[in-house]
Amino acid sequence: MTLHEQIQNQVKEAMRARDAVRVTTLKSLLSAFTNELVATKRMPNELLPDADVLKVIKRSVNQHKDSIEQFTKGGREDLVANEQAELSVLEAYLPQTMSRADIKVIAEAKKTELGVTDKSKIGMLMGAIIKATNGAADGADVKAVVDELFV
Repeated sequence: MTLHEQIQNQVKEAMRARDAVRVTTLKSLLSAFTNELVATKRMPNELLPDADVLKVIKRSVNQHKDSIEQFTKGGREDLVANEQAELSVLEAYLPQTMSRADIKVIAEAKKTELGVTDKSKIGMLMGAIIKATNGAADGADVKAVVDELFV
């Protein structure tokens, strides 16, 4: 069973359990899947491959994190609580992210492999690290590790 199908089934389960936050979050996620299908010129009733599903979920997680930051700045704690609840539902579908220690090992190896000695090639190094981690590392963590390497 694909991740897309699992989420479709979990919407039904959340409806039976009367879990309003989970239902709303999963339905918006299914809507994002449909939008992704249409944007990539596929039929809206197709199933997204797991890699595309994870890409859409990551995008949604980043949007929720940004919303939380903006609502916090605006003093809207009521909206922050709702966004955090939806974020926790979404994060359950993401694979475990790598720790900074694991990222640092890869970063040091890529730094020597590419021969990066100064900050002028930091973008190339970050791209290589993210590619090597297959998206399992958070971009902010990668940036922090790379910054530590050049301090």
